[in-house]
Amino acid sequence: MKPHLDRPDLELLLAIRERGSLAAAAAAADVVPSVITKRLAALEARLGLKLFQRTTRRVVPTPEGEQLCQRAAALLDDFRALEADLQERHQEPVGRIRLASTFGFGRTWLGPALAQFRARHPRLEVQLQLTDKLPDLAVDGYDGAVWLWSVRGRQASEWTGRRLARNQRVLVAAPDYLRRRGVPDSLEALAAHDCLVVRENEQIGVWRLQRDRDRGETAVRVDGPLSSNSGELVRDWCLAGHGIMLRSLWDIAGALARGELVQVLPAWAMPDADIHWLAPHTATTPKRIRLLVDFLADQFRAEPWKLKPPGAAARPGSPRRR
Repeated sequence: MKPHLDRPDLELLLAIRERGSLAAAAAAADVVPSVITKRLAALEARLGLKLFQRTTRRVVPTPEGEQLCQRAAALLDDFRALEADLQERHQEPVGRIRLASTFGFGRTWLGPALAQFRARHPRLEVQLQLTDKLPDLAVDGYDGAVWLWSVRGRQASEWTGRRLARNQRVLVAAPDYLRRRGVPDSLEALAAHDCLVVRENEQIGVWRLQRDRDRGETAVRVDGPLSSNSGELVRDWCLAGHGIMLRSLWDIAGALARGELVQVLPAWAMPDADIHWLAPHTATTPKRIRLLVDFLADQFRAEPWKLKPPGAAARPGSPRRR
């Protein structure tokens, strides 16, 4: 007959190791010590292994017992996760979701989507922190973040990620600027134009553009009399007719739809600004988080910030000129 283990056997092993004595394990289980002694002896006989060394002061696992205890802990964690998952499937999600996102995307697109999600699940509480810098999600107690880049390098082992939607940065200018300075017909022609540069982290003005997503990029050095570390300020300058800028479609969708901005060199874009879900690695993902991520993917999959055909209705809540 093959040796076998069941869940009570695993729980017995961990109880003895955790408490360090048979008597303490018996007290925790509210049984007399002889019950634990007999159960352990029967288990060791069934497995043909000595699992614990008994001393006058303490009971400690043998090497075989320690290995079995480690496997038992993992299996019991899986049991509990499965039970929690099955229970959640029959219940309306309850609890708090704590998220982080950038100021612009969070206010313009994520905020309205979260309000819709909360209306569907009234027993949930959603907290959204808008920030310019991605927090340490696990350390700071966040369930996840909606951010504009994916998990790369070392962080890929610490976080999970999922792309929620495609997005790209495009070249745009105000109609008044293009009437005064002309419309560039090539990347090289940008050198003769006032380009509005966002100097993030003191980066020089280089736009890395692609004709489409699957081709190699072309680096274009640009310059102009106005630059800032604030993307919002650069956008305001562009709206006021001071030059050409490179900006995410989600941020300027409303201005393009209203004709306040016009796309320049529409065959070229910088496809580095896709929308991603980021979260710390966990053994299990609560139902409320799974529901939220699926909801956001459904909301943003169609890229609602894409240019609409002439006469199409603009999305409520689209970015407005301030």
